[in-house]
Amino acid sequence: MDQNQKSKENLLDTTDCLEAVGVFRAWKNVLFVIVAACLILLQVSFWLVNTGCIGISEKARTDESIVIKVDKGTDAVKLTVADSNIVEGKAVADVNEEGHKAVIAKPQESAGCLLGITFNLLSWVITFVNAFLVLAATLYFLTILFSLKLSLIGRLGGISHISRAFFISLVALILLVPWQLVFGFGTAVVGAIYTPCELVKWKTTELTDIFGTVLYYLRFCGYWVLVVLLLILSQLRSARWTRAILRRLEVI
Repeated sequence: MDQNQKSKENLLDTTDCLEAVGVFRAWKNVLFVIVAACLILLQVSFWLVNTGCIGISEKARTDESIVIKVDKGTDAVKLTVADSNIVEGKAVADVNEEGHKAVIAKPQESAGCLLGITFNLLSWVITFVNAFLVLAATLYFLTILFSLKLSLIGRLGGISHISRAFFISLVALILLVPWQLVFGFGTAVVGAIYTPCELVKWKTTELTDIFGTVLYYLRFCGYWVLVVLLLILSQLRSARWTRAILRRLEVI
């Protein structure tokens, strides 16, 4: 009698764990779609600016420094756009305190907007997507973490798959977080998420060598591809975990 009662309790526990697995699986898939959509929006935003479909407005450049060159070989000094004598985007000659003639570098012209989308509006979109992306990616990681705990407590099996999915999602989350905002833009540690100011800084910087160009595309494209691949790999591992559980319990 006690053996039958224990078997019934184990069956009820397994059934409850399976229902929980279904809930975690559904939310995990939803969060993965949200994270993927946010990453795609970030990449599309980068290419819209990079190809010139959406130009960077002069207002967005006011926080950037430009270099003026002195004609007698003295050290170049930096002025901000707000302090310089730029009228309608044209370079104007100026004279420094020592009387040497200095020429201000001409800024790039704005390329306008696409379908009424200006760079200011795109900046708001990027900021909103960044906040939503961090939240969704954190929830995705926590969902896999609780799935791992559920599999351990319920002894459902598939531990190797969900453990790999957990560590892969953890690495993806660490690479995704914008660490440059935490430690400052001068740090070498950056995340895959970029800010509008960072995009303006990279886009308005003149890349004169191959190394700079490669670094530019690695920052905004290569980093993005790495995070996407990690998320896809984590999703595949977690899907194998679900199939392993169902196969073990002879549900499929």
